[in-house]
Amino acid sequence: MVDFRQTLTVARPAGALAALHRAWLRHPRWSLALKGALAASLAWFVGLVAPPPFGEYPYYAPLGAVLATTSTIVRSVRDSLQSVAAVLVGAIIARTVALLPLPGLLELAVVVGLALLCVGWRIFGDMGSWTVMSAIFVLILGNGDGADYVGSYAGLIVVGAAIGIGVNVLLPPLPLTPSELALGRLRDGLADQVESLADWLENEGPLVPDEWEERRQDLVPTVERARAAVAQTREASRANVRVRYNGNGHWVASQTRRAGALGIEADVVDEIVRLLVEWEQEGRDDVALGQQLRPEFAGTLRAFAVALRAAVTRDVAEESDAAEDAAEAVDRLDESIQDLRQVVRTAQRSSEYDYFVAGALIIKFARGADALRH
Repeated sequence: MVDFRQTLTVARPAGALAALHRAWLRHPRWSLALKGALAASLAWFVGLVAPPPFGEYPYYAPLGAVLATTSTIVRSVRDSLQSVAAVLVGAIIARTVALLPLPGLLELAVVVGLALLCVGWRIFGDMGSWTVMSAIFVLILGNGDGADYVGSYAGLIVVGAAIGIGVNVLLPPLPLTPSELALGRLRDGLADQVESLADWLENEGPLVPDEWEERRQDLVPTVERARAAVAQTREASRANVRVRYNGNGHWVASQTRRAGALGIEADVVDEIVRLLVEWEQEGRDDVALGQQLRPEFAGTLRAFAVALRAAVTRDVAEESDAAEDAAEAVDRLDESIQDLRQVVRTAQRSSEYDYFVAGALIIKFARGADALRH
């Protein structure tokens, strides 16, 4: 198995700096924290020197800056626009209700209720909660000079968001390493489950449905985290200058391909487990394998697990040992599948069973091998 740290193409300093660089790559939250602090500081300074009435509320500018630096470039622009829209709607609700002759407690209840009704509007996306926050701030703090306060509030958030977007453009996030780790965990989790299934076929009796259903479900969060991590990386690569100029575009494309392949492998493993649990259990007359075919299928499962583990975590040069090992592992899996086909044909000719499920399992193995090959 190739560790992704051995395949990174960027140059690294030696010693303590190398360790720091690896830690930096593994923990993108560190760079996020630094960028957020930088953007908030710049926004605070701009808020302080802004002319009245903006300069009276400088603390709102960092809010917009932090919002814009906590996501990818594309998402930060979208989130900023949605948050400004939510702020304006909340402010309009607060100022409109303030014109009504309502007592303080009822006035607050009406404002919050109306703002909450707007939180779920699709136009606001995930920024809908800013409607309530804005409405409360404007109602409580903007009674004296409502128009100036609303304008300053919304304006400073826009300025802060613009600063945050600028910082994001100069230092764009690209969480390649976390998504690489997520793909590695998914690959190893699939291989572990395949190996466990092979052990069970070789050493145990009928499969226990409840136990294997639990194992299937345990793998679902790993699959979802890997898909989410790669989707975030793919989104972060859009409008990211670093992708074009430092060669990371190939890495992003590689992760996208491998995420698709591992998604297929996850489906294959899930179907293999489901078929064996359903058909290779005590009390069935037409079992999937039986004692005659169990050892052969266990051997193919082991070849499948080896091929999964040999798959490189990141694309490397074709002449590298890692790529050759991965290709050889898939070739051995192909050979095992071919041998398995012959064994099943022989068993069908000499038995009263049709072994239809065994044939379906072979098709699943072939699909898994094809995904690893590409």
